[in-house]
Amino acid sequence: MEDTLLENQKVIVFQLQNEEYALPVEYVGAIERMHPITRVPQTASFVKGVINLRGVVIPIIDLRLRFGIAEKEVSEEQRMIIVSVNGVEVGIIVDAASDVIDLPVDSIEPNPEVVGSAAVDYIDGVVKINDRLIILLNLEKVLISEQHQLTVKAEG
Repeated sequence: MEDTLLENQKVIVFQLQNEEYALPVEYVGAIERMHPITRVPQTASFVKGVINLRGVVIPIIDLRLRFGIAEKEVSEEQRMIIVSVNGVEVGIIVDAASDVIDLPVDSIEPNPEVVGSAAVDYIDGVVKINDRLIILLNLEKVLISEQHQLTVKAEG
């Protein structure tokens, strides 16, 4: 029975620009429509601010800006994926959240070597499913500098 659990990884698939990305569902707390965001001064450009979600203040990161992709006008398809990493809740803005799928673990290929790509540090691997290429994100690496920045601000 345990072997079956290890064969598939349940992920949430979302879009940024023309690419499909995936996050393991265990990190995801909720997928929300866009909420009004309150700016926070002196944060990194990709930190859009904070939202109040059911009484909890959550920092919001624009994943496009985090990856160096041009910012997009707010649209009906955009979503905030609320994730929890190491006990910290953060919202990430994505172009669209499409579906939850089971990825066969043995179909995950290691990072492609892409010269000059900043996003390569945040990738755990890629998966080919039919004609789709899905990039598996390492959420801890995506969020680490933002968490570090919050820690430094709290200490300083």
